[in-house]
Amino acid sequence: MPEAAVAREDSLRITEIFYSLQGEARTVGLPTVFVRLTGCPLRCVYCDTEYAFHGGKSQAMADILDEVAGWSPAYVTVTGGEPLAQPGCHELLRLLCDAGYEVSLETSGAMSVARVDPRVVKVLDLKTPASGEVGRNDYSNIEHLTSQDQVKFVICDRADYEWARFKLDELGLVGRVDDILFSPSFGQQDATELADWILEDRLPVRLQLQLHKLLWNDEPGR
Repeated sequence: MPEAAVAREDSLRITEIFYSLQGEARTVGLPTVFVRLTGCPLRCVYCDTEYAFHGGKSQAMADILDEVAGWSPAYVTVTGGEPLAQPGCHELLRLLCDAGYEVSLETSGAMSVARVDPRVVKVLDLKTPASGEVGRNDYSNIEHLTSQDQVKFVICDRADYEWARFKLDELGLVGRVDDILFSPSFGQQDATELADWILEDRLPVRLQLQLHKLLWNDEPGR
């Protein structure tokens, strides 16, 4: 393996590591350590972590693990940006699983998840048309999902909802994963309206509100 590749596997560019309540997905409300990697190739119109696009600091893998361990967490979430944009993310996920944490990965769905450690719960965020990045979805990722994984749709309007409803059938998501999350885009889509649509169509999905936004708005590190 080339020396440069080894170096990339030994360190990652990190925007922040923090302890907070999980705001989304199956473990919502549970104390969790978040490892936010720097960088993302997407530019979703509703992005709330633009501060993670650039900057950050390079940290050795061992230092990242030590910082995580300092909180003695049960749950660890690796997020971004888009964490899989850094090749070393796969090694970090493996090491976190080896350390005994319940590990989840928040990923855009634009990067391949084929190499993600099977112990990791993948939260795959399929981009809707109103995100501005629907063309970046890598649908080959669906075949790498198992029942423990989760698929999220951020809904910006009725057209997004109809698109997501169609994708449930087209991609065979119901039955492939246990949790399908419909999340109203904060400040764009009314949550009550989205709830009514889900009930009217009897969709087998979970309405997801972003707990961290309700508690702390968009404050970094929360």
